[in-house]
Amino acid sequence: MCKMVAIAASAGGVEAVRRIVAVLPFPCASSFFVVVHIGKHPGNLPAILNIVSKLPATHGRHGALIEPGHIYVAPPDHHMLVGAGLIWLNQGPRVHYTRPAADPLFRSVAEAYEGTAVGVVLSGMGADGAAGLRSIKERGGLAIVEDPAEAPYPAMPEAALTAVKPDLCLSIQGIAEYLAALC
Repeated sequence: MCKMVAIAASAGGVEAVRRIVAVLPFPCASSFFVVVHIGKHPGNLPAILNIVSKLPATHGRHGALIEPGHIYVAPPDHHMLVGAGLIWLNQGPRVHYTRPAADPLFRSVAEAYEGTAVGVVLSGMGADGAAGLRSIKERGGLAIVEDPAEAPYPAMPEAALTAVKPDLCLSIQGIAEYLAALC
């Protein structure tokens, strides 16, 4: 079954995302959406991911059709949302003091893909992703959290664990293997 996988990371999370996408097989029926707190800084995360991934990684483009087997990265200074098979970008208010933020993406994935959404919260500071992960779980999706004991910055995983009882709390290797199996 095709899953819509939303991944959130902040401080210490780029390496985790890189390790996860490195094991995703091609072809893959699932689509992946990644938010890393980069603010207005130029983003080269798609290029970093393309070095290790068999799946193509690009910045999300406003109005772009969502394709299976693709990795979409929120562009600098834009929230990325999904709905009706399309990607939507906006420069709405900062959420948790950041744009892009995970909660808007997670909520949109939860609403648009009820029952097939997967949310993943990785290393980072603050609480971004926790409320959105709860939305995914409440709508029948799957909630996955990086084991805070492994995270370089455990605040985001800890906030997620406080907000929702996740389906899985795993190491990065465990998350990578689980997501690869969704393909």
